[in-house]
Amino acid sequence: MFYRGKYGDGGDGREQQVASKRQRLIDQSSYFGASSASSLVYNASPYSSSYTAQQQQPPPPFPVVRLRGLPFDCAEPDVADFLHGLDIVDILFVHKGGRFTGEAFCVLGYPLQVDFALQRNRQNMGRRYVEVFRSKRQEYYKAIANQVSDVRVGGSPRQNVQNLHRARSYDDAKDSSEHTGVLRLRGLPFSAGKDDVLEFFKDYSLSSEDSIHIPVNMDGRPTGEAFVEFLSAEDSKNAMSKDRMSLGSRYIELFPSSHEELDEAMSRGR
Repeated sequence: MFYRGKYGDGGDGREQQVASKRQRLIDQSSYFGASSASSLVYNASPYSSSYTAQQQQPPPPFPVVRLRGLPFDCAEPDVADFLHGLDIVDILFVHKGGRFTGEAFCVLGYPLQVDFALQRNRQNMGRRYVEVFRSKRQEYYKAIANQVSDVRVGGSPRQNVQNLHRARSYDDAKDSSEHTGVLRLRGLPFSAGKDDVLEFFKDYSLSSEDSIHIPVNMDGRPTGEAFVEFLSAEDSKNAMSKDRMSLGSRYIELFPSSHEELDEAMSRGR
């Protein structure tokens, strides 16, 4: 963030990639890999190890809330706006049978922020009011497992074939797009800065942070996207090898873009 359209936006191939990644995180018993490039990592052990066994305190609760009643065209930036001011580590939109249920789990940066999130209960997102509930780590795990299962076995054989063709067409379109030296990134953590993007592309030719552009919305908040200008079209084409690789706790999608699209995106927040 994971940026930015909703998880259903971008094709079923994207959903499968996200679900597969989350399943690997569960298997490894580590949800968020430590990274100096991201300030969104949830530290499950903030207490000092110097206390004695008698003085040990229980670990803090896992900072996750469940949102219900979301608009069916809801996207990650909408949730970020709704929970403005809170550190968002992950947003998991809940699907059933390939359809969005109007529910989502939101993992926050710190346990204390759960109480602030609960204060948004029954506030409006667009024309709908959204209910916010305290949730548990196990419920979040279960939602991820259900999503993985839904992607693997859900839907009719015909639907699965259609989804596969749609995902392949989506990837083929990206592969065949003309490169102009500009790439669009989608799925950035909302706290990511230019230095994080520079680190993400450290193996490629970027002149400086001035070649990185992070659009904001009308309220001045990041949209979960960024545009990067490379030294040449060949460099941007080579950098597509970073497509669907992780930046902090989020995996990033890359798209060939243009200077015109860059200028249009940057002008929206002015």
